[in-house]
Amino acid sequence: MMMTMPDIRALVPHSGQMVLLDRAVSADADNLCAEVRIHAGSMLAGEEGVGAWVGIEYMAQAIAAHAGWLALERGQEVKVGFLLGSRKYDAKVSHFAPGNVLRVHVHRVLQAENGLGAFECRIDIVGGLAHAATATVTVFQPDNVNQFLKDGNAG
Repeated sequence: MMMTMPDIRALVPHSGQMVLLDRAVSADADNLCAEVRIHAGSMLAGEEGVGAWVGIEYMAQAIAAHAGWLALERGQEVKVGFLLGSRKYDAKVSHFAPGNVLRVHVHRVLQAENGLGAFECRIDIVGGLAHAATATVTVFQPDNVNQFLKDGNAG
């Protein structure tokens, strides 16, 4: 496990306001924990805060950060991946309130040779509700993203 985590922007292939996570807290071969503080003025916030449905994107970005962390650990470039979907996204809250600090935990349970992966994910509200949201998320990271986008060939 790395003692100092890289800046989250070095781990995810997003930029600007689309980086929703604030920082990576910890990582190892199969796990990553990231953190996000909910701000009333964020682009996704409504009157009550950020809708719990955004949790699936927090999870997806934490998975991307895990892939980025693994790539950097191996001396490779951070690559784009795809969120394929989720099974049973369950949120115990309707919104994440301004001031909430969320811990987004992702655990890799499957990684196929072809780039398909599955992660068990959860969001805990620091100092509040544990398991505020949970899901199994499937992702895909082709070897050659440009070729995949051009003709659907993942190889």
